[in-house]
Amino acid sequence: MRGDLSVGVVLPAYNESRHLAHVADRLPDWVDGVIVVDDASSDDTLAVARSLPDPRVTVLHHDRNTGVGGAMVTGFRAALDAGHDIVVKMDADDQMDVRELPDLILPIELGVAEYVKGNRFRRSGRPAAMPGTRWLGNVALSFLTKVASGYWHVFDPQCGFVAISAPTLRRLKLDGIASDYFFENDMLIRLNVLDARVVDVDTAALYGEETSTLSVGNASWTFPLRLLRGFAWRF
Repeated sequence: MRGDLSVGVVLPAYNESRHLAHVADRLPDWVDGVIVVDDASSDDTLAVARSLPDPRVTVLHHDRNTGVGGAMVTGFRAALDAGHDIVVKMDADDQMDVRELPDLILPIELGVAEYVKGNRFRRSGRPAAMPGTRWLGNVALSFLTKVASGYWHVFDPQCGFVAISAPTLRRLKLDGIASDYFFENDMLIRLNVLDARVVDVDTAALYGEETSTLSVGNASWTFPLRLLRGFAWRF
């Protein structure tokens, strides 16, 4: 509990058996609920999730893989049902620093934003550990997402470290949100239609042995077309 606000963290997990327990174990005591959504993993992610000793943890399971957006819709609904006032999305691959959680939710606590995104580039430009192709793709997608969403001040749309207020989350039509890695971009477009206040906060980018299932090549071809459709839909 942060003041009078209940905070829930959603961890979408697909084949993250190596990292999930470490991520969950590092969450601070003031987090009220942890919702792990196993998205039909083919490894031991579900078993690891169910073995977590933390009483705050709720484990949900998909029989078929729906993508990170699909997992987040499940997690969002569970967080709202649990009565959390602020809902945080963190990936289960240990690429986000839990020590930055207070900074992420502070704008919502202060009432100056309804949606907060991490920005991995503001501190030092390209993070030293970020692969060059991923950095270049993020820069291009950031510009296109600015156009499509109308949030010209927001950078790094692919960063999955985000927080949203429960009232704003309830206003979103969750069924229509993209189920794949376009989820973060789609959220921004839809939030603009709701006239939600969105801010960036500085966050770190932690890279180890984990590998992303996002195909930079595929995103380079498909995301611009989807952003164009999102731009037209927004208007």
